[in-house]
Amino acid sequence: MNAELLYNALGWLDLFGIAVFAISGALVAARNGQTLVTFAFFALVTGVGGGTVRDLLIDAPVFWVQDSRVPILCLAIALLIWVTPVRFWRPAAVDWFDAIGLAAYSVFGAAKALQLGIDPVPAAIMGVITACVGGVIRDLISGEPSIIVRPELYVTAGALSAFLFVLLAQSGVPGIVAAFIAFAAGFALRALAIIKGLALPSYRGAEEKD
Repeated sequence: MNAELLYNALGWLDLFGIAVFAISGALVAARNGQTLVTFAFFALVTGVGGGTVRDLLIDAPVFWVQDSRVPILCLAIALLIWVTPVRFWRPAAVDWFDAIGLAAYSVFGAAKALQLGIDPVPAAIMGVITACVGGVIRDLISGEPSIIVRPELYVTAGALSAFLFVLLAQSGVPGIVAAFIAFAAGFALRALAIIKGLALPSYRGAEEKD
């Protein structure tokens, strides 16, 4: 696998992650009966929020400002969801689209940070930020409880994808293979959390009395 092939594959992975996050944002707007303008806002903020924070932190040009395909894609998705009958979307659709975007964007965010010379551990953290921040912003502006403050596995799944990709890439595994393995692992963990309700143990110290 040469560098050009990896670069092209990561570019498609980026657009894929943006698309599914934009869908999840538009579906939240649909669930709340919002206007088309709100659909567009939710799709855009959810699609680019995490990547924007990542680029600002690593001092890179903000990606969607440099690439008009990204906002066009988010706005087109908002319009598509707007004209689609509600029966096409099951109540759990937001969770599943979010799970796909979480795994894809975790890998891409980590890969982009590595390509720009960021050290492995911060690069993996950039992957987690890329994957999670858009959903956090979406939940905050929609007035819904944020997924990151619930014990259900979410950030953990993103961290699995990001850190596993960095580990495999640093171990000499071809980039395409490392990306696929890391994506599959993170998505599988998040899927189990959705289906089985897997969660991390909560802090018990507040329950203790002197």
